[in-house]
Amino acid sequence: MGTIICQDCQKIIEHFDDVKVSTLYGTCSSCNNRCES
Repeated sequence: MGTIICQDCQKIIEHFDDVKVSTLYGTCSSCNNRCES
């Protein structure tokens, strides 16, 4: 089980089933919208 975490606000974006990867960093939609405005 892995987790995708927002690199800006540290909020959990999504959980996924993958044995090899435990944590990935991305940007959630609320942070994307804030950065684009």
